[in-house]
Amino acid sequence: MPQCPVCNAAVSLETTPTVPFCSDRCRLIDLGRWLEEGYSVPHVAKQDEDEEGELVDLSELLPDDFTPARDEDV
Repeated sequence: MPQCPVCNAAVSLETTPTVPFCSDRCRLIDLGRWLEEGYSVPHVAKQDEDEEGELVDLSELLPDDFTPARDEDV
């Protein structure tokens, strides 16, 4: 069973209207964290090259358990 990202409580996918959160309270806490910039999305430069012209390995930015989506998954 999945867990709420705010409080780690169990979340029922069938009966919880606030999925992935366990409640409206946790949903609003998460929203507040985004609005207060407690969370952020990392910025990646538009070019794949650094200042010296060498290729940058962007895979370092991905989580260890990242699996790219396949066409049949989309």
